[in-house]
Amino acid sequence: MTDKVAHLLVRVGVAFAFAYPAVHALFHPDSWVGYFPLFVRDLAHSVGISDLVLLHTFGAVEVCIALWLLSGKHIFWPSLAATAMLLGIVVLNPVQFEILFRDLALAAASAALAAAAWRTRRI
Repeated sequence: MTDKVAHLLVRVGVAFAFAYPAVHALFHPDSWVGYFPLFVRDLAHSVGISDLVLLHTFGAVEVCIALWLLSGKHIFWPSLAATAMLLGIVVLNPVQFEILFRDLALAAASAALAAAAWRTRRI
C-alpha cells in the first residue's frame, strides 16, 4: 500500500509542477515567457509565432503531461518527456540556476517514475 501512495504523491507533485506554470501563464504571461531562451524566441518569431502563442502552446503540452501523469496510465512516456523538459529548462537557462535548481529535483522525481514504469514494464 505505501508504494502506491508514494507513487501517487510523486505523480501529483510532478504534475503540479507542470500544471501550475501553464495556468499561471494565462494570467501573468510576462512572468513566464522569459524562461524561453532567446534563440527559441527568435526562431519562433522568424516563422511568425508570437511569444504568447509559444508560451501557451508550451503550456498546453505541460497540461497534457500533467493530466497524463495524474491518470497513472502508461506513465513512462510522460515521465520521460517531463524529465527531458525539466533538464532542458535548466541547461538552456544557466543564468537562472538560482531559481531553476529545484527543477533538477523534479527531473529526478520524473525520472524515477519513468524508471519504475520501465522496471515493471508498465510502459
